[in-house]
Amino acid sequence: MNNKFTTYFKQQVEAAPLAVFRVFFGVMMLFSVIRFWSYGWIDKLYLQPSFSFSYYGFEWIQPLGIYTYGLFAICGISALCVALGFKYRIAVILFFLSFTYIELMDKTTYLNHYYFVSCVSFMMIFLPAHRYFSIDAYRNTSLASFTVPQWTIDSLKVMLTVVYFFAGLAKLNSDWLVEAMPLKIWLPSKYDIPLLGDLMQQEWVHYAFSYGGAGYDLLIPFLLFYKRTRWFAFAVVVVFHVLTRVLFPIGIFPYVMIVSALIFFDASVHHKILAFISRVFKISKEKIDGLAFCSTKQSISRIAPITIAVFLCIQTLIPLRYLAYPGELFWTEEGYRFSWRVMLMEKAGYAQFTVKDTQSGKQFAIDNRDFLTPFQEKQMSTQPDFILEYAHFLGTHFGAQGHQNIAVFVESYVALNGRLSQPYIDPKIDLMQVKDSFAPKDWLLPFNDKIEGL
Repeated sequence: MNNKFTTYFKQQVEAAPLAVFRVFFGVMMLFSVIRFWSYGWIDKLYLQPSFSFSYYGFEWIQPLGIYTYGLFAICGISALCVALGFKYRIAVILFFLSFTYIELMDKTTYLNHYYFVSCVSFMMIFLPAHRYFSIDAYRNTSLASFTVPQWTIDSLKVMLTVVYFFAGLAKLNSDWLVEAMPLKIWLPSKYDIPLLGDLMQQEWVHYAFSYGGAGYDLLIPFLLFYKRTRWFAFAVVVVFHVLTRVLFPIGIFPYVMIVSALIFFDASVHHKILAFISRVFKISKEKIDGLAFCSTKQSISRIAPITIAVFLCIQTLIPLRYLAYPGELFWTEEGYRFSWRVMLMEKAGYAQFTVKDTQSGKQFAIDNRDFLTPFQEKQMSTQPDFILEYAHFLGTHFGAQGHQNIAVFVESYVALNGRLSQPYIDPKIDLMQVKDSFAPKDWLLPFNDKIEGL
């Protein structure tokens, strides 16, 4: 067994797939930063709000005021350097740190694909993606190499498999498969899409999308692994993600997943891609190949594969942490984030907060619009950790104004996947006495229904 592991970790393969992944990843991230900046989202999401919702344990990460623009500039420049393979190791570390800081500044903006980008950029710190077709390799021929260890490419394949497979497992529930929820709510609203609008009104289409989506996520990584089905699988990837982009406003995520799927292809395909890039930008690929062939192979630190292996193991465990919590996952959302549960819920909520003086009995209602943007209020009203954090903010805010003996209560209702609204938080609980933690939230009222499955 040890010999097999040793042989595997010494196995060399052509570096072209890793180089293509680096180039496309960097370009996509640069485009993402430019898009975010040009749409005015930096100001709207990070500067205008007077209050930011923090991740538990990362309360110290906050928007940087006007310097937030500088943070995005660092993120964009480092993404460009990653694509070019210029000062790669420094660039990818800066990108990981800046992007992840941005991601953690306000959990209101949480998206699965932001987490995916953080995961991949962390892995790339330990991958020799700059050994081939990079400025670093061109300027330092001792760094150049036509090959890389096979595990460096396989690790990215495993990461993508984890994303797809757990996304598929998450769809194996009664709301998704039996009720076609929430697609039955979302798709009819797409009536104005040319050619597809009328189809989106048909119930059979809602079920076809539900079962097709689950089957796609569960099977596509394995079809990409298998050489005979790889091109067919890639065509399905393109169709699926383009259709997803047409139907839902999820940014560049579909394109990221399309180009990421290329990592499964043989090096010959990637050499053709690099040859095309070389022709467009007047680069001598022959000279690059010559330098790489003549270079002496450099060893990779043993800590790199160990770190990647541990990281991937953690990624297979994080989506399962919901099993440690009682209650319905979609209701409590304990263990929901960072687990590749993509577009499984449609939640609408109402939350009316009351601040009370426990000694005098005086109380007053809160207008959430005084403190939150409409987007923040929408996110807060359906997620218990948001509600708790906001309650503590209100208590601290009014305490600073001179109010004493403060208690904060909330009357809240949530509708999940087309069901009628149900009471969400125990209105008799003083949320100022509740501390955030990883413990089960026993101050949530029970879900008056049952969702079968995973």
